[in-house]
Amino acid sequence: MKIGCWNYYESLNNNNYMFLNRNAPIGDNLLQPLNELYVYAKQKGVELLTLDMISDFSAIDAFVFFDFPNLKNPLVQNVFKYSTPQYLVLWESEVIRTDNWDKNNHRFFKKIFTWNDAFVDNKTYYKLNVPQSFPVEVYKDLAGKNKFCVLMASNKNAKHPLELYSKRVDAMHWFDKNHPEKFDLYGVGWDGYKFINRKLSKKINNSVPLLSKILSPRYPSYRGQVAVKRSVLEKYKFSICYENARDIPGYITEKIFDCFFAGCVPVYWGANNIADHIPAACYIDKREFETYDALYEFMSQMSDESYVGYLDAIEHFLKSDLAYRFTSDFFSKTLIREMVDEF
Repeated sequence: MKIGCWNYYESLNNNNYMFLNRNAPIGDNLLQPLNELYVYAKQKGVELLTLDMISDFSAIDAFVFFDFPNLKNPLVQNVFKYSTPQYLVLWESEVIRTDNWDKNNHRFFKKIFTWNDAFVDNKTYYKLNVPQSFPVEVYKDLAGKNKFCVLMASNKNAKHPLELYSKRVDAMHWFDKNHPEKFDLYGVGWDGYKFINRKLSKKINNSVPLLSKILSPRYPSYRGQVAVKRSVLEKYKFSICYENARDIPGYITEKIFDCFFAGCVPVYWGANNIADHIPAACYIDKREFETYDALYEFMSQMSDESYVGYLDAIEHFLKSDLAYRFTSDFFSKTLIREMVDEF
């Protein structure tokens, strides 16, 4: 059986790139779950091919898209010429991809897989979390955590009532003003000026870096980009862990798992029903603190015993059936089964 595949982020498609490489431009190991999907599919006699590798589209048994595709792309247009079963995996939230959640766009697909609890009906929409590759063990060496708090994210913005990009900046500014010695910032885009137009920002920052630096706001806590997130997170006790958006049921991405795997306690803000999927004992819920003063007091006064309690809860969760639904293994088996069993 052959399945044609396409990722909305088209740079990940070339010659099966997303299936054969672990790292994406925006983060290390982000593609590992897709690597594992590729291996599992092969074991089941299913060949996954990005659209650019297909010479005869009529010979393909099914097509799967990771996020709603760009319909102007000729390869995508070619798919829709056929009556071959098509499937959609929705990952990006409405803050980033409004067309993902336009139900008019969903009419093309036989089944849609999504983390969004509000959509799941087990008829057209099926629950499938953003997959994670779990480590063998969780880092729990308290002696190695010689730093207090970190925020690790790209510098982005969005005009949407549910966005949390601006809330990350609020947290960063509070620490820079009140406890700069206790906080570090890492990520992409914090050392360049951001124009309203993203393409203009990229062009200016690349072609006139001096101007970008002059115009750029100053972030005293900025420490640069990181090659491997886990090796950095392991040094910190806490991480400001905000999703790109808040109050979307089931919207739980790799961010909180990056913290878990590094044995770093996350200060979480995102899915409004996070406790339905991950026990509350595993994280600090930002919504419970009206001010950063109150949050900082809670964090700074936490005893070692209480801190280890969080790490124990994280470890217990990662070994549970509840966590298994976030694994690459569950993702791979569910997606392949739901497509292959149609034939």
